[in-house]
Amino acid sequence: MPPSSTIHSRDAVLSAFDHFREELDEHNDLRETLIKASRDVTNLSKKLIFLLHRTMTEDAVERDNRVLGCRAASRARPKLEEIRKLFADMRPHLDGERFSRYHRNVSPGLQELVEALSFAHYLEHGTLISYREVQNYLSDDDRNPYFPLPLEDYLLGLSDLTGELMRHAIASISQRGGRQRASEVCEFVRSCKADFEVFTPQFKELRKKQFVTNQSLEKIENATYAIAVRTSEYDLPPEMLEDLVRQMVSQASDARDLGERGVDHKHWRPSESSMEVYHR
Repeated sequence: MPPSSTIHSRDAVLSAFDHFREELDEHNDLRETLIKASRDVTNLSKKLIFLLHRTMTEDAVERDNRVLGCRAASRARPKLEEIRKLFADMRPHLDGERFSRYHRNVSPGLQELVEALSFAHYLEHGTLISYREVQNYLSDDDRNPYFPLPLEDYLLGLSDLTGELMRHAIASISQRGGRQRASEVCEFVRSCKADFEVFTPQFKELRKKQFVTNQSLEKIENATYAIAVRTSEYDLPPEMLEDLVRQMVSQASDARDLGERGVDHKHWRPSESSMEVYHR
């Protein structure tokens, strides 16, 4: 081969490798950008969930769960807009076929967002947020989606919601009207569990999360059962029963810990001094 042809061939190979290097650098930079954005979404979504829990438990006098729920959802809106802006900034990087390539990098943030958004929606409306409503949230003002919402991320986020509902139910028990609220949450989680089972054969990760959903449901059932059993032993007016329940929860442990560790209703007994006050 003439020397000039050899040089030309070598230059062509080096040029091709330079092009490949640029593509890989661009890919890695974009991947890191999306991973960071997804982490930011996750962090903001967790803060939003904490805000919702705090708002629902800060007013122990308010009986109307809908009033508390609307208040919590109203406080959540600024953070939801902040999260939405993060997804809007991701839009140019996830256009067309790119979304399939980089979906795995944004999936954790998407699931956490669905969990937070669905929790706020449940507190405000008492219903499960629909796929279309989540997709509308992930769209611009003209309802053009930033990217298509994968059904799997939607379902996995809803599955995580059941854990937050368990904590909400347990924390609500010691509040005014909390027993009824916990019973409603229990029925809602039970219906969600049945709905999710339809999709478990299609999504492996959802099958794993159903195990956690079952645990959450069991903890709510144990707590509501313990309250029903113990309060049925005393012939007291509703106001006194609610005071008794608060005392029982305080004796057992912190309300959130009860949801995590489960409830042993055999040890839920009021103190003798408190019963003396009720019977005077």
